[in-house]
Amino acid sequence: MNHTPNGDREESPAALTQRLDLPFQNLLLLTRALTHRSYINEHPEALEDNERLEFLGDAVLDFITGAWLYNHFPEMAEGDLTRMRSALVCTPQLAEFARALDLGPAMRLGRGEDQAGGRMRDVLLCATFEALIGALYLQNDVAVVQRFIHPMLENVSEQFVLRLELSDPKSHLQEWSQGRKLGIPQYVTVQASGPDHDRIFEVEVHLNGKVIGRGTGHNKQIAARLAAQAALDDIEKT
Repeated sequence: MNHTPNGDREESPAALTQRLDLPFQNLLLLTRALTHRSYINEHPEALEDNERLEFLGDAVLDFITGAWLYNHFPEMAEGDLTRMRSALVCTPQLAEFARALDLGPAMRLGRGEDQAGGRMRDVLLCATFEALIGALYLQNDVAVVQRFIHPMLENVSEQFVLRLELSDPKSHLQEWSQGRKLGIPQYVTVQASGPDHDRIFEVEVHLNGKVIGRGTGHNKQIAARLAAQAALDDIEKT
């Protein structure tokens, strides 16, 4: 087992490929994705750092995340989709994805950057993750990157939806209906579809016997929030 100047373990690109089952036939491309410019400064034999791959990976992540949100939250308003995407591809979140994959030991850093704790820094972890995505895209295609990133989005997206308390649509809808003495909105799950690991729920919000909004999501709570928001959107229009 190799070690970094800090004494921490170090992982080779080949070992990383095997551990994460990454579809890389070209290890030079993966090696470049893991190489920070500080390493190039100390190893002139290394040809290129990961900054160009980071640029590409950032664009690929924006597209894949946006498409995933669009398909998974069909009732969500454009503004909330934008906020969700920003939260999912921000530096701290991408750094958390990198930590979940344990990319730190595989990063190729210069001695000074390594000794300064670079393997734990959000900025470097985020950049390495983006570069890895860029390399995956170049080596394979969008579908491979989607299969790689979708489970990560699935794991964290619900907490971001629940964080969209900015509008708290269920509370606002109830305040609106009670203020007009219309009663309390009722939420009814009308459909559940898809395999057990990827269920989609459809919820209607009823008021005075009428359906005033519909929402779909990966759990009933999210679907109910989106149904309430759809109802509020319709109320605003009228």
